[in-house]
Amino acid sequence: MKLICQNKKASYDYFILDKLEAGIKLTGTEIKAIRAGKININDAYIITKTNKVYILNMYIGKYDLGNIFNHDERRSRELLLNKKEIRKWEAKVNTEGVTIIPLKAYFVDALVKIEIALAKGKNKGDKRESLKERESQLQIKKAMKNRF
Repeated sequence: MKLICQNKKASYDYFILDKLEAGIKLTGTEIKAIRAGKININDAYIITKTNKVYILNMYIGKYDLGNIFNHDERRSRELLLNKKEIRKWEAKVNTEGVTIIPLKAYFVDALVKIEIALAKGKNKGDKRESLKERESQLQIKKAMKNRF
């Protein structure tokens, strides 16, 4: 597994409830641009429509050596999941008020995979709490390091 990009703000903005690996439908120039590192999933989100899952607002830059058939940078792309998984997650989104977000994109052999997560938004108090917890963990690590 070779990590391509990661959504670092996801754990700060959301409570991660469940994770899942999904394939993604891409064109040839998109794969080449991803291999060149021109991808960003920080602003992306995922929707479900008629038993299909789409990722919206994911940025894949133009391929430099592409021609007139180069891809659109922010087009919606279909994610590849089982129908059972799609129905299960769609039901949770509709009933529990959670959202689906991408966490990271990576290569598995020659295929691009996206790790998606069911997430519930945090409010300001929760964000402050997570920052305090992280700072306390860092202080504990420093104290343990200085002790030895």
